[in-house]
Amino acid sequence: MSVLNFEIKKELPGKLGRVGILKTPHGEIETPAFVVVGTKATVKALSPEQVKTLGTQVVLANTYHLYLQPQDELIKKAGGLHKFMNWSGPTMTDSGGFQVFSLGAAFGDSVSKIALGIDDSNNQRPKNGESLAKVDEEGVTFKSHLDGSSHRFTPEKSIEIQHNIGADMIFAFDECTSPKASYEYQKEALDRTHRWAKRSLDAHLGNKEASSKQALFGIVQGGRFQDLREESARVISGIDFDGFGIGGSFDKEDMDTAVGWVNNILPKEKPRHLLGIGEPRDLFGGIENGVDLFDCVAPTRIARNGTLQTENGSMNLLNAKFVSDFSPVEEGCQCYTCQNYTRAYLSHLFRAKEMFGSTLASIHNLYFTVNLVKKIRQSILDDNFFEFKEEFLGKYYKEK
Repeated sequence: MSVLNFEIKKELPGKLGRVGILKTPHGEIETPAFVVVGTKATVKALSPEQVKTLGTQVVLANTYHLYLQPQDELIKKAGGLHKFMNWSGPTMTDSGGFQVFSLGAAFGDSVSKIALGIDDSNNQRPKNGESLAKVDEEGVTFKSHLDGSSHRFTPEKSIEIQHNIGADMIFAFDECTSPKASYEYQKEALDRTHRWAKRSLDAHLGNKEASSKQALFGIVQGGRFQDLREESARVISGIDFDGFGIGGSFDKEDMDTAVGWVNNILPKEKPRHLLGIGEPRDLFGGIENGVDLFDCVAPTRIARNGTLQTENGSMNLLNAKFVSDFSPVEEGCQCYTCQNYTRAYLSHLFRAKEMFGSTLASIHNLYFTVNLVKKIRQSILDDNFFEFKEEFLGKYYKEK
């Protein structure tokens, strides 16, 4: 019996979107919801109390990074992730698969999960530099980005690490492929991911204490190819996971379609998480096509570079026009930053390289994204999703 309880409250007419309540061991999540990323058991530049005041319901930590530092055994000794980072709400950990992809196929390249101008290649080797990760049938051998030491992840090891960390929702170990990988390699990696999924579940169920407190999500892969995506959705949905992650690489223009291919097949009664996606256009598209949860580092990453998001698009506070602009980042925004500080002050902080700038900018961007998803949720409840989508995206992406 799953440690999660997922109840669908309302569906989006004619589409796959839905509003629900996901009950976890550490509280309920109103879905769809944006999952705030706290990579190393911390949301960069923010305290847990600050993260909570933004309306955040759930935080995701990174298996690869916590394994290397401070090490998962230490987190277990501390009483698990919740106690270690002082976060009382629901938590998730990823499998470490995407970080392995970053060290292997994408190392020394500009490849990410989203592809523009796809260029098929015959393998997954990086163009520049030496790959730090090598994949075989049993798992992945990789070198630490911290000190170059050698390590090995297998499905069983990934699950063991995630058991030690102790998040409410964890993910099966998978191979995340490059958007530039050929169809043949995508197929090879997909079959391996499916074998790893079964091994991950066996390892999870083999630890009765952990599996009684933690839910395991299987991950659908397949790149941008419809037949592979649909095959993966069928195989993964046939394994008794508590929920599902949609991972891997997409063609930017067709991501919504690819998500729809998958969610048309995945069982309706279980939650679905779209990994690593947080652009407003993609949030609307994902929700419309049946996604319940999203995580992405983008809101805080761009915040630390001085880029802030508003309903009228993004702005870079390092631009000269903001030096003497004494208005809030966004008129009407209820976040702490907008209620207390001006664009001019934030511009000063970034120009002076003061850490407080990253804190204030991160507060605003996370508030913006977390509450955008809440507004999308409410629009489904109010039967005006499509009107809200058209209005919001028209303003956010309008030509300046």
